[in-house]
Amino acid sequence: MIKDQKVIVVMPAYNAEKTLLRTYEDLPHEIIDEVVIVDDQSQDGTIALARRLKAHVIQHERNQGYGGNQKTCYRTALGLGADIVVMVHPDYQYSPKLCGAMAWMIASDEYDMVLASRILGGGARSGRMPWWRYIANRSLTLLENILLGTKYSEFHTGYRAYSRKVLQALPLSENSDDFVFDNQVIAQAVHFGFRIGEVSCPTRYMEEASSINFQRSVIYGFGVLGTAVAYRMNRMGFLKSRLFSQQGRRLDM
Repeated sequence: MIKDQKVIVVMPAYNAEKTLLRTYEDLPHEIIDEVVIVDDQSQDGTIALARRLKAHVIQHERNQGYGGNQKTCYRTALGLGADIVVMVHPDYQYSPKLCGAMAWMIASDEYDMVLASRILGGGARSGRMPWWRYIANRSLTLLENILLGTKYSEFHTGYRAYSRKVLQALPLSENSDDFVFDNQVIAQAVHFGFRIGEVSCPTRYMEEASSINFQRSVIYGFGVLGTAVAYRMNRMGFLKSRLFSQQGRRLDM
């Protein structure tokens, strides 16, 4: 707990048996009230390992995708009374030790949402991010900053912290159940005027860490551009998207 605010870490897990324990052990448990692990029908021993940890564990009856997994994560955390929710990938690619810093940025009431950037401080290349992924990251981020009118260093990090009011206010149920979910959340937060901060984060690219393949990355890239264009057209009044509507579906708890 930080400043009387309940901190819950959520982990959307899929085939994370090799890295889940390391990720869990590196969390700053002294400030974390609860850990939620949602297993998306892993084909390895992820669920068995998760149940041995001191965590609130949920297993999907069928695979719901990365975005669908996160919806369950946030719905569960809100139901458990979270004031601050930090999403940590259990693949150990991002440093779990930064959860505390990110949660404090929310608890300070200076930010509503915090992104852990692999680009700030040069963490991406020193962490051996593949060159093609780095170029795609930087290029897409540039285009998104132009279309959204922002100046963020990275739109594609999977390591985030949210205040309760953000998760309750955004129409997250309108978002994709696939990887573009992350990008849609940022665009929605910008649209609804929430304060977004960034923190530099080291990253590790290793064999056991999860990573989408080139084909899925291309699909993700087009989805990202589609989201940014939809945002701009919505702002200009040419399109009415439920992604950016007050009438869009919120998470049902």
